[in-house]
Amino acid sequence: MPPKVIPIVAARTAAPVFGGGPLADTLGRPMRDLRISVTDRCNFRCVYCMPREVFDAGHEFLPQTAILSFEEIARLARIFVDLGVKKIRLTGGEPLVRKQLHRLVAMLAELKVEITLTTNGSLLAKQASALKKAGLDRVTVSLDSLDEATFQAMNDADFPVAKVIEGIDVAAAEGLAPVKINMVVKRGTNDADIVAMAARWRGTGHIMRFIEYMDVGSSNDWRMNDVVPSAEVIRRISERWPLEPIDANYPGEVAERWRYADGAGEIGVISSVTQAFCASCNRMRLSTEGSLYTCLFAQSGHDLKALLRGGAADEDIRNQIAAVWQRREDRYSEIRTAETSGLKKIEMSYIGG
Repeated sequence: MPPKVIPIVAARTAAPVFGGGPLADTLGRPMRDLRISVTDRCNFRCVYCMPREVFDAGHEFLPQTAILSFEEIARLARIFVDLGVKKIRLTGGEPLVRKQLHRLVAMLAELKVEITLTTNGSLLAKQASALKKAGLDRVTVSLDSLDEATFQAMNDADFPVAKVIEGIDVAAAEGLAPVKINMVVKRGTNDADIVAMAARWRGTGHIMRFIEYMDVGSSNDWRMNDVVPSAEVIRRISERWPLEPIDANYPGEVAERWRYADGAGEIGVISSVTQAFCASCNRMRLSTEGSLYTCLFAQSGHDLKALLRGGAADEDIRNQIAAVWQRREDRYSEIRTAETSGLKKIEMSYIGG
């Protein structure tokens, strides 16, 4: 079942106070990135996101009438850009299972902001050309291992690693580069592949990123003992190829960047568990059916679809979104404990990563 959603009243309200600068929340964080989940469906059943015992053949996904149309998404995206958003990332579920996704990309490309997409890569080779032509700037591909058995154990789908790599190659050839490759590292499952993954993408121009296994949602049976700290990842790789820290590309960038001392490119680590970056988090999330979430670990959202389909004007929607952000005080990763990790949270397949 979808999570709790808080209605937003569509009545005209006074415009939020901006103070002449970027829209800021209660901790002074500006809203810069918007992540849009275009579908709650996926053709994989990754154990840390959509475990098959929960998302089985009987699982009820959202009906087509419940999800936002491309036109509705584009309308909201324009409002978000007006509020200061500089980058839009399309997510899912698996976004490429949404038919004709390049049409949405073309609509969003008119906004003149960075448009990116995160995918499992299974359908990327077929769609990369259309996505690039529509205006997609860059793509991130999830790939948790190069070992066939480990890869399939983690995604619980009969899909070969070679097909994901083909998708990466095609995307790069189409100009969606540098491709970022995300590996969720889980101790005892795929952490033995850390160095092999680094080796595979060294010198290719692509950026390998290692993500700490997180307690997103309530279905993945998360335990702290399963987390491989980013510091350990850096140590393992630097023992083979020395690494040097480098500055972030922009304030609030999620990944901590490191470059190979021999000039063979860079890697990134995302340390939400051991080195929380809540203090600089600048991301808002829009779910498949039009609910607004201010944190990846949220327990409830704010209903924008009712405003869209209830006749609200853009100005009213803009003011309501601004008010939600200005009330934002989320910092889950900074206050995570054994107790908070057990709270009923939004599933990542519903809100996107």
